[in-house]
Amino acid sequence: MKKNGLVPKQVDIVTGEKKRFAFKPKALLVHLLLLALVFINIFPLYWMVTFSLKNNDEILGYSTKVKVMEEVVDAETGEVTMVEKEKRVQVLPNHVGLPKHWEWSNYTEAMKTGNMGQYFLNSLVVTVLAITITMIASFMATYAMTRLVWKGRKTMNKFFMLGLTIPIHAAIVPVYVMLSRLGLLNTYSALIFPYAAFALAMGILISSGFMGEIPYDLDEAAFLDGCGVWGIFVRVIAPLMMPAIATVGIYTFLQCWNELLFATVFVSSGKYRTLPVGVQQLFGQYTTRWGPIGAALTIATLPTLIAYVFLSKRIQDSFIAGAVKG
Repeated sequence: MKKNGLVPKQVDIVTGEKKRFAFKPKALLVHLLLLALVFINIFPLYWMVTFSLKNNDEILGYSTKVKVMEEVVDAETGEVTMVEKEKRVQVLPNHVGLPKHWEWSNYTEAMKTGNMGQYFLNSLVVTVLAITITMIASFMATYAMTRLVWKGRKTMNKFFMLGLTIPIHAAIVPVYVMLSRLGLLNTYSALIFPYAAFALAMGILISSGFMGEIPYDLDEAAFLDGCGVWGIFVRVIAPLMMPAIATVGIYTFLQCWNELLFATVFVSSGKYRTLPVGVQQLFGQYTTRWGPIGAALTIATLPTLIAYVFLSKRIQDSFIAGAVKG
């Protein structure tokens, strides 16, 4: 049995002596590679948090005047005297190190002056409703195309999969015209419906893998017990699709929470502005305070980190459940 890349002590049957641990260079290289990957993934988070607690002088560097004592020699008498003089010194920026002065006020400024609290709430409302619509629509569409037999279901499935090939930038003009004619610009609906629509194709693709593994015998048994199409979907299929909720939910969450283009074009009112647009508004035309921007970025990243911490195991299990038959 190997442990930490080393072979445990074993007793030689012939001599009775204990063998020493055998060093494995390959195992050491693997551990070093894993440590490097951990550093690559954690360092941006460390940098962002420390960046949010610094002021502009520490981030960009600054020049300051310091008083120094210099020796001055009198040309006539040869006497040496110490004279105090001012000298300008350039202080280098502190990009990587811990803050010298912890500026917790950056978070207060981001929440109050930058109005991050309102933007956070707007992003939360838009994301939760978009996830809900995407889950319901994708599960129902998948059920219709995988469990029910009707003419054209394969063609309809291909039509939905075309949504994966359409880039979001190519649809911005027709979507804008449609929302304008419906009077939905500068509302939550201007973001909720497009987000749900563009996430629907991936939701159907993920749901198809899960729903395809559910035995058809369950449908037949439920039908014999008196369930109709809706009864089978609600009482049999939907409870068995619970593992897919984490997968579809986290995908839709990341797509909606970090989206900037639609949020900038479809919403101009500060009342419905989301976090990515709010962070962008913190950049000034002439001067920019980078500390509050770092604080706003930390606030915007926090929900994603929380979702990963609590749902990472569930997401991995759901991917395995949808990929392995039986």
